[in-house]
Amino acid sequence: MPHEHTPLLTTVRVGPPRRRYTHNVVRRFCTIALSSILIWSVLSFFVTVLFDPEARHPPDHGHDHTPWSWPGCQGRKIDYEQLREILLETPSREKAEEWSRYYTAGAHLAGQNYSQVVWTKEKWEEFGVKSEIVAYDVYLNRPADHRLALLKKKKKNGEDSESWDVAYEASLTEDVLEQDPTSGFPNSIPTFHGYSASGNVTAPVVYVNYGTYQDFEDLLKANVSLAGKIAIARYGGIFRGLKVKRAQELGMVGTILYSDPGDDGDVTEENGVEPYPDGPARQPSSVQRGSTQFLSVAPGDPTTPGYPSKPGVPRGPTEKYIPSIPSIPISYQDALPILKALNGHGPRARDLNEYWTRNTGLAYKGVEYSIGPTPDDVVVNLYNEQTYITTPIWNVIGVINGSIPDEVVVVGNHRDAWIVGGAADPNSGSAVINEAIRSFGEAVRKGWKPLRTIVFASWDGEEYGLVGSTEWVEEFLPWLRGANLAYVNVDVGVSGPEFSASAAPLLNNVIYEATSQVPSPNQTVEGQTVADLWSGHISTMGSGSDFTAFQDYAGVPSLDVGFKVGSNAAVYHYHSNYDSFHWMSEFGDPGFAYHRTMAQVLNLITARLADTVVVPFRARDYADALRSYVAKVEDSTHTKKPSRDPSDHADAHSLGVAQLSDEEFFSIRSSARPHSSTDLSSSSSSFGSEAESFRRLYAAVARFAEKAEELDERADELRRRAARRRIPWWRWPSKIRLGFEIRKVNTRYKFLERKFLYPEGLDGRSWFKHVVFAPGIWTGYAGAVFPGLVESIDTRDEARFLKWVDIIEQAILDAAESL
Repeated sequence: MPHEHTPLLTTVRVGPPRRRYTHNVVRRFCTIALSSILIWSVLSFFVTVLFDPEARHPPDHGHDHTPWSWPGCQGRKIDYEQLREILLETPSREKAEEWSRYYTAGAHLAGQNYSQVVWTKEKWEEFGVKSEIVAYDVYLNRPADHRLALLKKKKKNGEDSESWDVAYEASLTEDVLEQDPTSGFPNSIPTFHGYSASGNVTAPVVYVNYGTYQDFEDLLKANVSLAGKIAIARYGGIFRGLKVKRAQELGMVGTILYSDPGDDGDVTEENGVEPYPDGPARQPSSVQRGSTQFLSVAPGDPTTPGYPSKPGVPRGPTEKYIPSIPSIPISYQDALPILKALNGHGPRARDLNEYWTRNTGLAYKGVEYSIGPTPDDVVVNLYNEQTYITTPIWNVIGVINGSIPDEVVVVGNHRDAWIVGGAADPNSGSAVINEAIRSFGEAVRKGWKPLRTIVFASWDGEEYGLVGSTEWVEEFLPWLRGANLAYVNVDVGVSGPEFSASAAPLLNNVIYEATSQVPSPNQTVEGQTVADLWSGHISTMGSGSDFTAFQDYAGVPSLDVGFKVGSNAAVYHYHSNYDSFHWMSEFGDPGFAYHRTMAQVLNLITARLADTVVVPFRARDYADALRSYVAKVEDSTHTKKPSRDPSDHADAHSLGVAQLSDEEFFSIRSSARPHSSTDLSSSSSSFGSEAESFRRLYAAVARFAEKAEELDERADELRRRAARRRIPWWRWPSKIRLGFEIRKVNTRYKFLERKFLYPEGLDGRSWFKHVVFAPGIWTGYAGAVFPGLVESIDTRDEARFLKWVDIIEQAILDAAESL
């Protein structure tokens, strides 16, 4: 019996050879002619798919919009101006309001409300975008029961007894408001923390400010007793899970988190502003739910880091990724009695330093912001019962196929929320992406086809820890690394009137171009665009939303955009029942004008990425950013201590460094010294090779900048050539050559971000692979630049510092070589 891989054999009749032609010259001529026709057909197809130089610049913009009228996309009947008109005119306030009303009308916690999943898929297909549902089985918790009570020991004959009185029982609920129907829904989701541990603890309380790493360091220096105590911390500054993580590491047994109105700027009751629903100030009973996963260690399902949570996969332990002590979120209304019980006990905030006295918004309510701990006869009972399950979650994935199979743009928003509403987070983004899909569907209906494939995603499980997007990226990682050009994220599409953006430097220019073409809803002078009324600041990528797996794990350049709360705008009740349709229609975005504007911006960003002949990246922007990042890290070495301000590692500034000659460059490279094993645990120590190390990094960046500028210049030249009138058919070699040149440049841009991935990952959190960007290990939301260096400086570890100098230098040089 033949081997299973042996091809089947057939009987062949053998006979004398037959001459096809009687004349060798004729035979050769025919062979050459047929071969030429075949080669010409293949190359013509390739060029037609890749490039067509016929299109003209659109009026008044001067950008490379060549592909809008590519005949290579057969059946395409609209030119750029018609497409641009569709993308700007199709988004509708009324439709955005309709989608917002639908999504906020029922509970949609991760892994719940399958009918909403099906509705989203069917709606996208109604818009003309073929879609499917992709499921994962993930580890989640559901709230079962909870309690928070302030207890005081009973007195018997003037002395403490063994029994306790309940001095205050926290409601742990949000008030039902007559004006806001969402607040009274019978299926309202209880206040709880995602991935919180179950537990029942009774202990004294310590006020820990924002619960940052440095706040806890301040408490240790002040000899405040922490072990065995319950922490009460205010929201803000860093990701909530890291507050719990640090409390846990220091032996504390539970954590209470509340929202302090001092962080609401001038829009407070203390300043005479009415609270919601009568005014824009914070509703006193509002509670911020949210995840306490250790987000800066790894996002996604904590039982399957690094691989997708499909049915039957092995699952590992979770203690590295989620807390082991209970935590609970409360309102400032419920926090008041606990904070007042601390009055007069331990040092006051003002006895520590200026960071403890910022935004103490409950002082007018009688809170002294004393640290504690409370005396032994005053304790808090924190009871938290969670049920952990493995349950399906569902991503909805829609696709508009393009002409080039290995160049893909992914656009995403998450659908799940902690509450019934979620009008801002995430469903302003859901309404916006629906309008974007409706716009592109209208363009497809009129004969348009994109150059690159566009994938739209409605993620599930984002709120627990970016679960749906992370599992999807982990499953399709090889394809994404080969094909994904960029990821565009819209999370909170609208919570206020101020445009905000974060992005990998390659994508900065795409954001500037799109916002400069969209009229602003709040223009003070006729004709002002979103860009005109925006600061122009683009933050570095941190974490906290679905771009994380794309940027930090797959090496896909990503951006995140939205309209956020301004300095004097209505308080946004983040993760609260009051993030409702009523709040949005009355305070967040009356008339849904910003929803429409956000859809227009998203449309133009997506179109620019998906349908431009030459990829619209700017490598020189990356070089400028790298320079500023090196300078920022170098500055941090002079302080010899970690920064307590997360923004210190998030904002880039432009610094110039002189170009180096090849001789200077190789001289610096060859001067590198071997790693030292010196442990610099003392604050008085200094890195002996610090100056030399930064010279090496600046030299690598200079090399990268030189190559980046050459690539950008080459791309600009190709844009100009592509924008000229059509190349005549008889000049097909020129046409083919230009197509190949464009393809080559685009491929270099596409893979540039991947060059900054380090396969072994960051120290202690190997899931994060990017050497330039990661969430700060003790910030979570805010981005750290060169995290390996920053963390080695913070820990005063010279060997680790030199290791990361080598890794980063090599990554920059490899990126330069790839250009």
